[in-house]
Amino acid sequence: MSGVARAAGRAVLDLLLPPTCLTCDRPVQAQGGFCAACFARTGFVTEPLCGRCGVPFGHLGAGGAEQLCVACRADPPPWGRARGALRYDAQAARLLLAFKYADRPELAEPLAAMMARAGAALLRQAEVIVPVPLHRRRLFARRYNQAALLAQALARRGGVVAVPDLLRRERWTAPLGDLSRAARAERLSGAVAVRPARAALAAGRHVLLVDDVMTTGATAAACTAALLAAGAAGVDVLVAARVPDPRLG
Repeated sequence: MSGVARAAGRAVLDLLLPPTCLTCDRPVQAQGGFCAACFARTGFVTEPLCGRCGVPFGHLGAGGAEQLCVACRADPPPWGRARGALRYDAQAARLLLAFKYADRPELAEPLAAMMARAGAALLRQAEVIVPVPLHRRRLFARRYNQAALLAQALARRGGVVAVPDLLRRERWTAPLGDLSRAARAERLSGAVAVRPARAALAAGRHVLLVDDVMTTGATAAACTAALLAAGAAGVDVLVAARVPDPRLG
């Protein structure tokens, strides 16, 4: 009966608020979908990609026999695998900026659906899901942590526990902007830690770290280091969008 009730609830919602495209106002068949035009413009991350950081390759063979990007071969990140649902381009930015800054928390559900498809293997292995934390100053200004909303939506889909406050920002950091990978890592050094009261929830478990966008991976690396130091058995990373490396085009 619960399934019937949910279906009835969705039907009523569709009557009151007819489904529209995630990134424009065109009508669509179901809530959380794209219209045909926007779907055609949406860049989903698919093979070939780096097996470690998930950055998409421009062509087959770009990662060599190891299927690793240049950065991961030179300096392997601390996590096991990272995956992203979307290529971060103008279309993805339109969706994610609305989610982060335009008071559109309802976008967490459709984004999580895309992430669950892209990171199905990671979600199956996860024992606990943890979002990248926001500093309280940013949380106060934004009113919600978009990574926490994604983590909770993924937890519902995967039947895994989410712990939104396992990680915390120890200090405020200025926006990373166009900083290099090394400069980002330096700015984030010591900025993330595991809450002592929550440390037992990570110890010995495989953690899935969740964020909205991955650029160089410096934020994910800082969070992963904190989780591993707290005794996590391993960490994978799942993001809504991955910024392509222009060197791999």
